[in-house]
Amino acid sequence: MKEKISIKEKGTSVSANSLIWFGAGVSIAEILTGTYLAPLGFGKGLAAIALGHVIGCALLFMAGLIGGYTRRSSMETVKMSFGQKGSLLFCGLNVLQLVGWTSIMIYDGGLAANGIFNAGLWVWCLVIGGLILVWLLIGIRNLGKINTAAMAALFVLTLILCRVIFAGSGEPSMEADSSLSFGAAVELSVAMPLSWLPLISDYTREAEKPLGATAASALVYGLVSCFMYVIGMGAAIYTGEYDISVIMVKAGLGAAGLLIIVLSTVTTTFLDAYSAGVSSVSITHRIKEKWAAVAVTIAGTAAAMVYPMDNITDFLYLIGSVFAPMIAIQIADYFIIRQDHEAETANIVNLVIWLAGFVMYRILMHVDTPVGSTLPDMAATVALCVVCRRVAAAGRAAASRV
Repeated sequence: MKEKISIKEKGTSVSANSLIWFGAGVSIAEILTGTYLAPLGFGKGLAAIALGHVIGCALLFMAGLIGGYTRRSSMETVKMSFGQKGSLLFCGLNVLQLVGWTSIMIYDGGLAANGIFNAGLWVWCLVIGGLILVWLLIGIRNLGKINTAAMAALFVLTLILCRVIFAGSGEPSMEADSSLSFGAAVELSVAMPLSWLPLISDYTREAEKPLGATAASALVYGLVSCFMYVIGMGAAIYTGEYDISVIMVKAGLGAAGLLIIVLSTVTTTFLDAYSAGVSSVSITHRIKEKWAAVAVTIAGTAAAMVYPMDNITDFLYLIGSVFAPMIAIQIADYFIIRQDHEAETANIVNLVIWLAGFVMYRILMHVDTPVGSTLPDMAATVALCVVCRRVAAAGRAAASRV
């Protein structure tokens, strides 16, 4: 049996978890994704942001609760639904998506920082990558006052940025149009919380109060993420600018803007790199968490310096199609069916259901629903999981009577 984490040694407080997820929400990537919603106009865009985050953060809460109650990392909880070998597929895919996120975040942060102080994209990528390594080497449990100070500075600076964008905003610089449907906007709003589903248990597993810490994490992240989306959308609508560094320069937020970009990128990307290390351990215990995270950061920094990563929408949809049905099956197994398949080599039924959910998501991407693709896909996957288990149970019962 897997050795459980001692709460006395490892227990993290509700406030500590809240700070972690505050840092996850304050992100240049969230602001940039918010700019994509500008064609809806402010009112409909705000409704899409709110609805998408309610859906995404409800799922985030349930995923985190599984890890919090079982004291297992995200990829360790996957074994409960897919078995020891079956879970390796998702561990590998999760590490790949986290390397991708690390690269994208460093690239976006470097590009934005370079827009304020032109030292070269590669220089800023190295600076941001180096600071992430510092965060990793200090360790998530030892950041303490450093993380609190960073979060306080970010909060104040994002309020200033919000005021700059919205203060005295008169007529919109761009008119609403039909280039983006409401359902597609909801899906873009779900996408960011969804991208954290395979990570949240890496942090809630160590919570002293799993329910309170998970609820606070999902709520804080949801509110901050909505705020970031609104900043991005507002910037595009009222200033006509999609480049946040240009907005900061025009507003005279040179040094402060640079601090927002660098700090927010570090505090968010640190979580991606750290979780890549945790997921690597689920593949093989020969790997050390911290050094795997360091390797991912170095690889992500190198990729950000070499490859352009300006449009991440396809990447977001790919993450959704892989991890939405995976989490749906975990939710069905843990909360509804109450089955644990960790002792199995691979649970073929759940792997087939996941494949069906993956295909459904890709099909739903081309169907315009008012709630996007994630919610109907996960609902259908949960239903399919429950039906398959009940049919199997009925078959076993019939066979036992013969």
